[in-house]
Amino acid sequence: MTRAPRTDPVPAPRTTRVPAPLLALAAIVSVQLGAAVAKTRFDEVGSVGAATLRLVIGALVLALVVRPRVRHWHRAQWLGAVGLGLALGGMNVFIYLAFASIPIGVAVTIEFLGPLALSLVHTRRWRDALWAALALAGVVLLGVGPSAVTQLAGVAFAVAAAACWAGYIVMNRHVGSIIPGVDGLVVSMLVAMVVSLPFGLGTAVRGVVADPSLLVVFGIVAVLSSVLPYALEMLALRRMPTRVFGVLQSLGPAIAALAGLVVLGEALSLVEVVALACVTAASVGVTVYSARRKSA
Repeated sequence: MTRAPRTDPVPAPRTTRVPAPLLALAAIVSVQLGAAVAKTRFDEVGSVGAATLRLVIGALVLALVVRPRVRHWHRAQWLGAVGLGLALGGMNVFIYLAFASIPIGVAVTIEFLGPLALSLVHTRRWRDALWAALALAGVVLLGVGPSAVTQLAGVAFAVAAAACWAGYIVMNRHVGSIIPGVDGLVVSMLVAMVVSLPFGLGTAVRGVVADPSLLVVFGIVAVLSSVLPYALEMLALRRMPTRVFGVLQSLGPAIAALAGLVVLGEALSLVEVVALACVTAASVGVTVYSARRKSA
């Protein structure tokens, strides 16, 4: 008598047992924690040197893991990946320059205005105008906060990072439409690495020669800021609506402020906290209502 084949369900991977929103939230915490850890070593390698070490290690790890197939790429694919890499490199270098002079929570709040402005730029609805006004109120409050008044250069770098983030979103959509899988992202990481080298290689090398353990520190930073959050976001997006994912992403400034407080002791003023809340609320509103319009 033959035995009937088993029909028991295959056990799900451990990651699928974790609620998708928690995976997305863990990705955000990982990114901001990595930034805070990196800032603790700015004295040894400089802010741009820290960005360079993060990009070099993160890009090489991703390239070794993914091994992108680029042999048959055509010109448009290469141009798209390079454009994405330029935006990614600028975003990383400018935000680390901002971290050097203003609190992480303030810098990330300003940087977050890039994708928020991109979401609002084509709007024609009065409700979206209200979200824009709320975000503008946050900008004004940041402008009169102690960090902006005393460190204008840091604010300018954060604004440049915001512009690069908006460009990254645009280019990421384009690259995703012409390059299958994640090969385009990996190549763009390598391009971003190359972009940072002329500006941060010298200080990075000097710091590592003086203290080789920095390679371990920035290896951890690269995993926290690039490798781990990317993997977590991929897993989360497979099992949750993009609307919910977008709302959770809006918590970035608040989590950055918390990471700055816990790791670096960076306390924000009341004005800066209110500004952060305005920008976060505007981002949540835009995300929720734009998703509702698309599904209507």
